[in-house]
Amino acid sequence: MERLALLLSLAVAVSASSQTCIPKDVTPKSWPYVREMHMGCWTSFLTADRAEVHILKLDFVGMDVQMFSINVTGSTPVNFIISQTISQTNTSYCALNLNDDSNIHIHSKSKIDFLKRESKVHRHDFPTNDEDLVKWATQKFGGVTSFTTIRNLREIFYIGTEGTTPGSQDCELKNEDFVQKRFFEITAHPFKSCTPRQPRPPATELHIINIPENSSLRNVLLYVGMEETNIFLRGPRGTTWTIINPRQTVFSNNEMLFPTGLRSITPVITMNSSVAEDVQKKALDTFKVSTFTSYTEISPKASTVALVLALEKSPAGVTEEVPELAIPVTTNTPHQLPLLMQLYSSPDYRYPIDPNTKVQSDKRLYAEISAHTIGNIVLTTKVSSCSLRSKDSCSVDKELHFISEACSRHLCPNSTRLSFSLDQLQDLTSTSWELECFVKLCHSVQCGDGGRVKRDLEVTQPCLQPPTTTCFNFGPPEVLGIAFGGFLIGVVLIGALWFIKVKTGYPTGLDMHSTAGCPCSGAKRQPVSTNPPPSENSSANASIGSTKSTPTSSMA
Repeated sequence: MERLALLLSLAVAVSASSQTCIPKDVTPKSWPYVREMHMGCWTSFLTADRAEVHILKLDFVGMDVQMFSINVTGSTPVNFIISQTISQTNTSYCALNLNDDSNIHIHSKSKIDFLKRESKVHRHDFPTNDEDLVKWATQKFGGVTSFTTIRNLREIFYIGTEGTTPGSQDCELKNEDFVQKRFFEITAHPFKSCTPRQPRPPATELHIINIPENSSLRNVLLYVGMEETNIFLRGPRGTTWTIINPRQTVFSNNEMLFPTGLRSITPVITMNSSVAEDVQKKALDTFKVSTFTSYTEISPKASTVALVLALEKSPAGVTEEVPELAIPVTTNTPHQLPLLMQLYSSPDYRYPIDPNTKVQSDKRLYAEISAHTIGNIVLTTKVSSCSLRSKDSCSVDKELHFISEACSRHLCPNSTRLSFSLDQLQDLTSTSWELECFVKLCHSVQCGDGGRVKRDLEVTQPCLQPPTTTCFNFGPPEVLGIAFGGFLIGVVLIGALWFIKVKTGYPTGLDMHSTAGCPCSGAKRQPVSTNPPPSENSSANASIGSTKSTPTSSMA
């Protein structure tokens, strides 16, 4: 009896252990279920000499040693344009194995050291923005054959198969699954996954996706390309799963957003542990099943990621088409659709403002708030209110008045534009502010709370320019001109005085015998009197005076 009980307990233990699996490192190419999506394109372009132009945007995250290799087999001439993310600070090391007609093009400030064949490497001052880089490549080579974003690349092989696809020659960037590009064999940094041993496949598949508790990932866009499938999602607190094409049962310990109906579902389970075995057992217990189909553990360093849950090939053997998914930039509102706010310095919305750039409080700013397209859904974005909050110890809140800017449906399919002034901040000492806007998302005539989007602002006060004084710099020619001008003025004045003297008849000198020091007039001089002084003959004085007073009578 004791032996039977021991055998039963061992059987139960073996059965329990077979329900779970230990995740191991796998590459995206070898794992058929969950894959990460990135921005890219694939066209039919070839240069005049039948060469292909492939842009590789490399993103190395969380890797101390960044080493990768590029291999081109066969005789097809290939031009690789290698771009790195702006945040790339460490030096990467690349080993090249190219044919004679292939070349590498990198940025002049790129931090990539090539271990050999430096003669095949050409440096340029091309833009780092994805769209601008495509335009640059189109101007230089005539077009772009493909654009591929790869996170933590290890090695890439161009296997000789023609790298074009039928259709347009224009590279329109959208989210893609690079596994579908058969001309590349890409080995990237692995993620962990496993599948348990199953005596027979379950009637309904169960797929488990787990984000470790220490991951910074907070927004996940998940496209599901399977029917009759159950999904169990687990992530750290604050994670939002936006699920596209939900045709199955989904359970999660996080918020789940279904944009088809603009509705969200609050967590229905509690799961704080991210240990693989605990998550797998919780999924089995939640769905009341004995096994699952796949377990995938993702831990990218980015805050937003797009995933596709689908078999690499459909049962008919045709590569599955995944609809376009746009990855919005994460915001501080994990329960809503991720929103993006971009500021511009001009009303034509051509010159974006870098987050670290300081703006003057007397300038008008222009903003574009967008919730990018998810699947085929078209959402109208409306801003209900905006505010400014200082980031100093003494917080100050200011309501921000804005003006909605007109934008056509073609230019703003899922975004809205507005402008505002920071005049009310001119009298305040704080320089660090947080701009926050509340958004509504509308589909047809129905609107829902879209959450809020934030943006940091560094504000400076306008500089008051002192009144400028015009200083004249006189050289020798100017000084001589002024002296000569003074001389001429003196000559003219002297001439004027001479002219006045001639016309008025003034003598050449002063009359020394005139009284009171006055100039002599033109009148006839009076004779000098010879009469004695008054003390000698006072009576005669009187007669003389009377005679002088009546000259006519005396003469008579």
